[in-house]
Amino acid sequence: MSLLQLQRVDYGVGGPLLLEHVDLSIDAGERVCIVGRNGAGKSTLMKLIAGELKPDDGELRLQSGTVVARMAQDVPQDTHGTVFDVVAHGLGALGDLLARYHHALEAGDMVALGKAQAEVEAQHAWDLDRRIAQVIDQLELPGEADFAALSGGMKRRVLLGQALVRKPDILLLDEPTNHLDIEAIAWLEGFLRSFAGSLLFVTHDRGFLRALATRIVEIDRGQVTSWPGDYDNYLRRREERLHAQAQENARFDKLLAQEEVWIRQGIKARRTRNEGRVRALKAMRNARAQRRELGGNVRMAAAEAQASGRKVIEASHVSQAYGGRVLLDDVSTTILRGDRVGIIGPNGSGKSTLLKILLGELRPDAGTVTLGTGLQVAYFDQHRSQLDDRLTALENVAEGREYVEINGARKHAIGYLQDFLFTPERARAPITRLSGGERNRLLLARLFAQPSNLLVMDEPTNDLDVETLELLEELLGEYAGTLLLVSHDRDFLDNVVTSTLVLEGDGRLGDYVGGYSDWQRQRAAQVEPAADKAGGKASPPPVAEVAVAKRKLSYKDARELEQLPARIEQLEADIAARTEAMHAPGFYQQEGGAIVAAGEALVQLQQALDAAYARWEALEAG
Repeated sequence: MSLLQLQRVDYGVGGPLLLEHVDLSIDAGERVCIVGRNGAGKSTLMKLIAGELKPDDGELRLQSGTVVARMAQDVPQDTHGTVFDVVAHGLGALGDLLARYHHALEAGDMVALGKAQAEVEAQHAWDLDRRIAQVIDQLELPGEADFAALSGGMKRRVLLGQALVRKPDILLLDEPTNHLDIEAIAWLEGFLRSFAGSLLFVTHDRGFLRALATRIVEIDRGQVTSWPGDYDNYLRRREERLHAQAQENARFDKLLAQEEVWIRQGIKARRTRNEGRVRALKAMRNARAQRRELGGNVRMAAAEAQASGRKVIEASHVSQAYGGRVLLDDVSTTILRGDRVGIIGPNGSGKSTLLKILLGELRPDAGTVTLGTGLQVAYFDQHRSQLDDRLTALENVAEGREYVEINGARKHAIGYLQDFLFTPERARAPITRLSGGERNRLLLARLFAQPSNLLVMDEPTNDLDVETLELLEELLGEYAGTLLLVSHDRDFLDNVVTSTLVLEGDGRLGDYVGGYSDWQRQRAAQVEPAADKAGGKASPPPVAEVAVAKRKLSYKDARELEQLPARIEQLEADIAARTEAMHAPGFYQQEGGAIVAAGEALVQLQQALDAAYARWEALEAG
């Protein structure tokens, strides 16, 4: 039997219904991911299920005794007290009572302690006290720490504890990976796999989605559909559905156009009118008017500046400490024009500090940083501090101009914002009304309107829907300048960067070829020889050391490596053709000079082939 059922649920906020005739059930033990475009109604559906919103129509049924708990997408501003206080607050008044008991116990206030103890006993709440302690221990939380002093990632773990302390049968998570580092995301994946209840979650992290979801629920133009199986199966079947839908709409529109021609044929048509046909036409017109078109995609283009110098950033023997902790210890790296560099590491490891040092905004304690010539930097700030809340979306991007210029083409500012899915009305609205995803799209619009040849992006993926993420990946892949990218989105890193700088602790900065998955493979290869040495076994060749030591290819070298296989293939084809021609019966009946020239040309082709193979091996080896 289902734990929860939504039957013909409607919900709107003006205009077309945000959710229309929703039928959905959640069974025990399921892990369901809700997907859809920004603004489609994912968070609204979660709030309806949590009971925080009431539907306009329809019914929501919970099996008797079913407990639903939701972890908020953002940390509530009024959250204060110790970690114990915040987790206990998930139990309502009884949790707050237990928090008072613990504060009185810690303070040694015997009067308050006796009063609180009497109330706890009267409410039979000691079992709840043990439950709070178990959740804090299970999530490895510092129970007596001040909540306000915790990192963003740890705060979200505490909020998860606040939801779990209710022992929910259905746990609702809205973008749980936002502001978590990669290690914390991996921990959360493992924890949720072992969660005994049902899970309903929203995420933009495709790796997290693939690891957890057993069913996909899609919200598209107000309609909610369920897709059993994993995410990749959903993507395949969704494309098939959209193709069939487009064909059916085209057939319908063609028939409607034919009927419109018939109704307008004048007197002759009126004499032969069929009233049933007229009624059918009116029904078709109404159906066409009610059709909700598929939402458009963001159209991104980055304004590019003139090329920078070949060497963009060179850091030599850099050291940096903060608060008595060494962040960087004698590290060196060189970033060349066209490199797309990912920067990863735990929260608090110094990623923002490293960025500031590389960009010349912070002078290191030791070492030097040299910036290349002709740099024009565009910066994406994860905290969106570049947006002015006093202004509209249009004012934030246009800055008083009527037009923006993208790669030599002038575009009206309103039209440019429409490329980022802002209607004219939304573009003129105060940005305080925008959702998190809309704010990120606005920051991208502002960023790409600035000519640049060095793009710096600090956590650009938060709150973006998957379709927009994939378009951003495509744009960054085509960007001709240099990219520095800080991200915890593993798929995004794999799809965008060509090399990775990893803050590994104790001041070390690892420099790896490839993205997140490449780093994981190289790190695993490093660990295995070390484990074998510890066990007294003969260690295999140091594969990881070779991989780490590989010189990062410049943009020019990377392009050459891409083109070499085709060049080798062409040279081999030319050599084969010339060799075949020289074996022909009439070849040696030519003049002597022609024969010699043909032989020399064959030798040159062979030399070129040998050089191409050698160059290919050298570039592959780094």
